[in-house]
Amino acid sequence: MDETPKTTKGRTTFGHQVGAKAARKLKARRNSSAGVWFGLGMMGLIGWSVAIPTLLGAALGLWLDKHHPGNHSWTLALLVAGLAIGCFNAWHWVDKEDKAMRDEQEDNDA
Repeated sequence: MDETPKTTKGRTTFGHQVGAKAARKLKARRNSSAGVWFGLGMMGLIGWSVAIPTLLGAALGLWLDKHHPGNHSWTLALLVAGLAIGCFNAWHWVDKEDKAMRDEQEDNDA
């Protein structure tokens, strides 16, 4: 008997789709202990990856304004620069995790 799912114009049969979803749910239940804590940890990681560069930029800007005053505020400029670096860093982490999740889902579907 042929074990490969029948396809119609590139789509797999309904039974195969249901089986794949069931397998993903079973795997998620086996790894459920990391679910909530992993999500909270990721939120914390993303928050700190934005907050730390922003605060470092502001601190360096305050120091520069105190020791080298000028017409423009170093604090504001470096605060914005730190925020931009932090947002890029957070985007990098989220993109990396998203790719890992998609790769894992593709491996499960195959």
